Amino acid sequence: MSTAVIDNHVADFTRAPHQLLINGRWTDAASGESFVTPNPATGDPLATIAAGGAQDVDRAVKAARAAFQEGAWSKMTPSQRGKVVWKIGDLILEHGEEFAELETLDVGKTLVMTRAVDIPLSADLFHYMAGWATKIEGNTIDISVPYAPGAQFLAYTRREPIGVVGQIIPWNFPLIMAAWKLGPALATGNCVVLKPAEQASLPVLRLAQLLTEAGVPDGVVNVVTGFGETAGAALAAHEDVDKVAFSGSTAVGKLIVQAAAGNLKKVTLELGGKSPNVVFADADIEAAVGGAANAVFFGHGQCCAAGSRLYVEQKRFDDVVDGLAEVAKSIKVGNGLLPDSQMGPLVSEEQLQVVTGYLESGRSEGAEVVTGGGRVGDRGYFVEPTVITHTRPEMRIVREEIFGPVVVVQPFQDLDEVAAMANDTPYGLAAAVWSRDGAKAHAMAKRLRAGTVWVNCYNIYDAAMPFGGFKQSGWGREMGHEVLGEYTEVKSVCAQL
Repeated sequence: MSTAVIDNHVADFTRAPHQLLINGRWTDAASGESFVTPNPATGDPLATIAAGGAQDVDRAVKAARAAFQEGAWSKMTPSQRGKVVWKIGDLILEHGEEFAELETLDVGKTLVMTRAVDIPLSADLFHYMAGWATKIEGNTIDISVPYAPGAQFLAYTRREPIGVVGQIIPWNFPLIMAAWKLGPALATGNCVVLKPAEQASLPVLRLAQLLTEAGVPDGVVNVVTGFGETAGAALAAHEDVDKVAFSGSTAVGKLIVQAAAGNLKKVTLELGGKSPNVVFADADIEAAVGGAANAVFFGHGQCCAAGSRLYVEQKRFDDVVDGLAEVAKSIKVGNGLLPDSQMGPLVSEEQLQVVTGYLESGRSEGAEVVTGGGRVGDRGYFVEPTVITHTRPEMRIVREEIFGPVVVVQPFQDLDEVAAMANDTPYGLAAAVWSRDGAKAHAMAKRLRAGTVWVNCYNIYDAAMPFGGFKQSGWGREMGHEVLGEYTEVKSVCAQL
């Protein structure tokens, strides 16, 4: 593959040793340990990251607690706080090209994608949440107290920040996930200990460098890099953390719940998916084929909402499979920094083994690989865009989240059948419906057990639109005004007049 060139400032940043941010200061892990992350396009070493552990988490939590209870953050007016959050969004845009390259280097996605998606969506989330800082409201309540006849009361509610929030984010969209977590937490007045994924910490660490410039006081946001089983587990279990917000796999989400039980901290979870994408025969087939490709190949399939189960009405099944296979074959796989690349590598050797293992499993169980199905080259973690048919509902490739550019396509006869097939999953994160018949499309949308249902589109996200899952795809919601309730406590006040 061709050699890619990166900005000198980005190159310098990746080469520098990366520390933890605790109470506004950059510091080594207490253990002195670090780890090396690879460039997924080459497998070569990319950056050296501090390996934080329980002692570092404890220091970070103490800093967040002091900032919440005694620091300047809690004394700011909502307007002042909103301006700080807005400034974070401005700084992301100001350093957009730098963030785009870091995201591409660390995760593998193409520069075209990081420029068009990750940077503007991250900035927009902070800008959107900044507006909510001045709009956190309670209510007055006209109460009736049967055992106090004639007494007069003033009763009202207040929404107050929860306190110290532990946030654990995944590697597939590090900057966006940091924005999804930090934006509402800061807008509502909380303090944070953030643990980025060990596979992709660089965009988050660069964002952390800009927080002081945005006006975030010391201790309000602390960043502890490290491994899930050490730093992440310690954060989830810490007795002085009031809430933990996690995005990642369902399996780890269950461990988070167990760890949080010690002090009954609040928990929100944005977890995995095996999202159904339903194409009816009356759909615009060209648009549906393009949408199906976007649903599963966007982000190399490393998306929790990926449309990895494609259901097509029988009479148009062959047309959609043929069209989707042609799109898959046409995708240029290569280093994300190269201008002609349309799909980059998977994030790690581990993920490469996971995805290729699922492909072997599908073949061994009798599935037919229409196109793709293998590794690309012998350097880096590249996998071909893959379309699979002739599957059965019990197959692992149909039931389990692959987290790669792999789609299984299955035929159906009518709405009742496909509704049952689509909902036959422990997940419920997202889904889509393609049809020119509005009544049919919305009837199907109503029957799908998923937190987001797209109609005649896919992968449409906006800071104002809530996102989260049904069933084992999670608890709570990200984005929109819905997320404000996830970061606030409701207090009732009653005064006798």
